[in-house]
Amino acid sequence: MTKNYKFTICYDGSRYYGWEHQPDRDTIQGRLENVLSRLCGEEIKVIGAGRTDAGVHARAMTANAVFDTELDPDELRDYMNRYLPDDIAVKDVREAADRFHARYKAVGKLYRYTCYDGPVKPVFQRKYVTVLDYRPDLDAMRQAAKLLEGKNDYKSFCGNPRMKKSTVRIVDRIEITRKGSYIYMDFHGTGFLQNMVRILAGTLLEVGKGKRKPEEMTELLEARDRGKAGPTAPPGGLCLIKVDY
Repeated sequence: MTKNYKFTICYDGSRYYGWEHQPDRDTIQGRLENVLSRLCGEEIKVIGAGRTDAGVHARAMTANAVFDTELDPDELRDYMNRYLPDDIAVKDVREAADRFHARYKAVGKLYRYTCYDGPVKPVFQRKYVTVLDYRPDLDAMRQAAKLLEGKNDYKSFCGNPRMKKSTVRIVDRIEITRKGSYIYMDFHGTGFLQNMVRILAGTLLEVGKGKRKPEEMTELLEARDRGKAGPTAPPGGLCLIKVDY
């Protein structure tokens, strides 16, 4: 009998072309589908809570898939981890309600963008941080972040110029903290546009460097023009922390 299974997955996205299955390219979704299809002897479709970009990581991506197996959830987790590469792990498997859908049922996501501004290269963290050659003004960045919170049209922060659907999203929290030489930018919202978190991070870093003033954020939102916002920050510093249901 087929059941709907819910997965919690973590991965180092460094060598993958993002989450979404692509022909002839190595992706997270593709790897998961290959393992489950091998188990079931038929093609299995895995649905993710979102689509992380190439090079972006996740501590707790949520996904679901419907299929028939005699394995219990723990055995299924162990089977998947046996055949998945070392940079992808299934942390948890549970039976879900028939109507559970990893993407449509998600009500919030938390992303963290990590920067490093210390004097010595972060050798062992280098794949997971963006190294800065300056010490950013975090107070100015926090002022700017406050203006970017709320329900807004984030078209200026969308990496897809052909986006036909609404670019209005709710970002209810942007927190910027420092721990030693590490700077964390946490973005929590109902959903995010393509490259949106990385463009927000890139724009806030320009504020931190003194290239923009915090009050310019209001104009950026109103402009609805990607060309007016800051650069897309590198993917390695971004990690999906959790998905809310």
